[in-house]
Amino acid sequence: MSARLKLIFPEQYVREPIIATMVREFNVEPNIRRASVEEHFGWIILELGGDAGDIERCIAWLAERGIDVEQLNDVIES
Repeated sequence: MSARLKLIFPEQYVREPIIATMVREFNVEPNIRRASVEEHFGWIILELGGDAGDIERCIAWLAERGIDVEQLNDVIES
């Protein structure tokens, strides 16, 4: 399964290894399509591949940290 997401990071997470943590903790494969990171905030558009349950847990983990998650397409391929 794959989901297309836009992640918007508040200032406190701009310098944190959020993507690396997602890979290690949730066994997902991000494919970064676009990104912009500035001093006080950042955003990333990515395709997130993996097991449907792992992707759902990853999205919930991001939201719990205050990272805005927009699903640009619910599923781009299964």
